[in-house]
Amino acid sequence: MIQIKWKHRLALIGCCLMLTACSEKPEPEVKTEAAVAKEDTKPTVVEEVAIPRAARTIEDTVSQPAGKLVEAHMEPDIEAARTVDWVYYHRFYEDTFQGIMEKELPTYFEENPDLSVDEIYDYLVYQLGSGQYSTFYDQLDAYEHGYVMPDLPEGEDEIKIAKKQKTNVVILMDASGSMKAEIGGESRMALAKQAIEDFTSQLSDDVNVALFAYGHKGAGTEADKKLSCSSIDELYPLAAYDQGSFHEAMESFQASGWTPLAGAMEKAHEYLSAYDKENFRNIVYIVSDGVETCDGDPVAAAKKLHDSDMEAKVNIIGFDVDDEGQNELKTVAEAGGGEYATVRNPSEFEGVLIKKWKPSTMQVLSQQGVKLHELVHQKEALIAIHDPLTNISAREKVRISDAIRHLRNKKLIDDEQVEAVMELASEMEELRTNHFTELKERKGEEAEQARDEIDAKVEAWKEKWYTELEEE
Repeated sequence: MIQIKWKHRLALIGCCLMLTACSEKPEPEVKTEAAVAKEDTKPTVVEEVAIPRAARTIEDTVSQPAGKLVEAHMEPDIEAARTVDWVYYHRFYEDTFQGIMEKELPTYFEENPDLSVDEIYDYLVYQLGSGQYSTFYDQLDAYEHGYVMPDLPEGEDEIKIAKKQKTNVVILMDASGSMKAEIGGESRMALAKQAIEDFTSQLSDDVNVALFAYGHKGAGTEADKKLSCSSIDELYPLAAYDQGSFHEAMESFQASGWTPLAGAMEKAHEYLSAYDKENFRNIVYIVSDGVETCDGDPVAAAKKLHDSDMEAKVNIIGFDVDDEGQNELKTVAEAGGGEYATVRNPSEFEGVLIKKWKPSTMQVLSQQGVKLHELVHQKEALIAIHDPLTNISAREKVRISDAIRHLRNKKLIDDEQVEAVMELASEMEELRTNHFTELKERKGEEAEQARDEIDAKVEAWKEKWYTELEEE
């Protein structure tokens, strides 16, 4: 019995030793939240962004992207606010942007204490530079004065024919529903009507004018197509211009339905059939914002008008027309022996009607080639492009200058660096401003030269033929 008990005891001791050995195996590590949080706070390696070299030439300035802070926090129209609206920029700059700038910039200089003058300037442009130079510079570089030489008869036979002929002007006004579309807050129809009234008011007393509207009845639905396509009405009969009557006629219709362009020209052909080319100069002006929608053949109708005994000249003014419409209307004008022009605002409209296709040689005799209001408009247009360029240039320099002073106050750059970076910023602003101003002046000189050439040619023509016209 005693022997058996010891055997049991030895077995029990062996099991205990085995359990102890098993319990001494390493357990997987369980990390506490604190330990995990500590690991998460270890610095991560972030690839540094290479700071590009700031522009030192005009070519590089024009392609300069917006500074990171400017792009993120400043609207383009605020940065380029006109000189007369300077308060909008300065209020935003002082109340909002300057605080952002002073908060964001120091970190980079704290982490990079040994920057050179060029590196300091490069970084400030990288953050504070304007990205709008190309917008306005491209406009200035491509600027055209818009002066147009009026059509002047050059030969004696042409003058005699012009003196013998009576001029008839027939205006075909598109009153389709698409003319309701707005440009700058006003409908195409309203703008076109105003431009036509301005044009007709300047016709000389020996010119007869007629007004037709087409597509002004019904709506742009299939149900009203037949009504609308047959709506081509004489609203002002062929006669000398009378302001009150013509205005009343213009106010008697509104944009409504479809576009019977071919039908309108067929009506003009019928209307002018009694006025032969030997005794009358017949001109048809079509004002439209789109193509034929009534299944007619406008090219054939225009060709018929021009090839007939009346030899009418069909000129088309496309008002805010898309590319497809422009191509079709240009083909129609060419078939009618006339010209096509696209306009997108009232001033362009007036320029095309009054300047390029003016029907009265007597009126050309009575005025200069370039009018005072055209001269003023040309100068204002140049200023409107040049002014934002010089503003964004000066404001970029101010931002950089203020940043430099703030960094000095924070003792992140020294006085020597401040002076050198200030000088570099001033040199760049002077380079930009001088170039922009020189380009503006060159464009102004080109406009002045063109104006002088036009005026001289008109004056020479007037002097050459005035006596003969007076004798008539």
